[in-house]
Order: sequence, then C-alpha cells, then structure tokens
Amino acid sequence: MIFDNLFSVIDLWSSLSLAARFLFNFFVVYLIINQIYHRYQRNKEYFFTFYTFNAIIFCVCYAMNSIDIGAGFGMGLFAVFSILRYRTSDIPAKEMTYLFAVIAVGLVNALINDYAELLLVNAIIVGVPYYLERNHRLFQESVKSIVYEKIELIQANRRDELLADLRQRTGLNIHRIEIQRVDFMRDIARIKVYYYE
Repeated sequence: MIFDNLFSVIDLWSSLSLAARFLFNFFVVYLIINQIYHRYQRNKEYFFTFYTFNAIIFCVCYAMNSIDIGAGFGMGLFAVFSILRYRTSDIPAKEMTYLFAVIAVGLVNALINDYAELLLVNAIIVGVPYYLERNHRLFQESVKSIVYEKIELIQANRRDELLADLRQRTGLNIHRIEIQRVDFMRDIARIKVYYYE
C-alpha cells in the first residue's frame, strides 16, 4: 500500500514536470512564430506545420530521454526531422529556417535538464531571429532581373560604366551584377542586379 502511494506520487511529479516543460516549450514557440515570424512575414500558412512539428519532436525526444540511446541515433533523428520536406509543395528558405528553429526548440526543451542552460539556449534561439528580422535590411539583399539593351557596356573592362548606368536608370543602390544571358541578334542582355533596399 505504501509503495502504491509512493509510485502514484512519483508518477504525478513526472506528469507535472512533463506538463511544465511542454508549456514552457509552447511559450517559446509562440514567441518565435506569433511574435517574430508572423509580425514580420504576415503569413499564417505554416502555423499548423510549425506547432505540430514542435509538439511531435518534443514528445518523441522527451519519451526517448528516459531510454539509453546513443548520441549518433539522437542526432540522426534530429537530422531526419530537420531536413524533411513535403512532397506537395516546396517550403521557402525562410520558412524552412523557422521550421528548423521550432524543431530545435522542441529537442532542446525535451532533453536539457539544467534550467539555467535551458533558459540561455531558448533565449538565443528566440533572440537571433528577432534581431535579424528587426534589422533585416542590414542582412537582406534584394534581386531583380533586368533586360538591358546597351550590350556594349557588358564587357568586363566597362563594368563601372554599366553599374553607373544601371544605378541611374533604376534608382537602385546596386552593388553587384550578374550577366545571365546575352542575345547579340536582338542586342539585349538579361542582367541580375543585387541591391540593398
């Protein structure tokens, strides 16, 4: 009888610990998805994917934490989930990055037992996307494809003239270009221009 009560207390403590960890995990994912991703991307299309992947990874890793598995198996599991793509549609690079972040959050929150380390790792995972999204102009390069008719300027020794002409005609602060295709029959070139907004 005493042992039955003891086991029920232990199970209750284990269940409360799981619930607390999951709520903390959910709060961190909420910050990443609702307060960072949605605020700057204005896209709810992947909300279901983000939250579901995080919950699945958290539950699987929490359950496997009690089993003695090798580090290689654990990293393999993480790699499989992190590179997974749906066959029906391609997920853009930014959304894949957020998906990787919510997978990492689920993994970290399920496996790390040191609470100071847990808070620090979550703060970093939340802080980096927040900083980059707020300062995206420092890191985000925009690209346009232009059909250009002055093909005499595409020569390597006239690159500065080409850049100056493109800047003057487009009004963009172009810092580099890439010549994609030249059509000498029609005297046009397709040029990809890179600029910071």
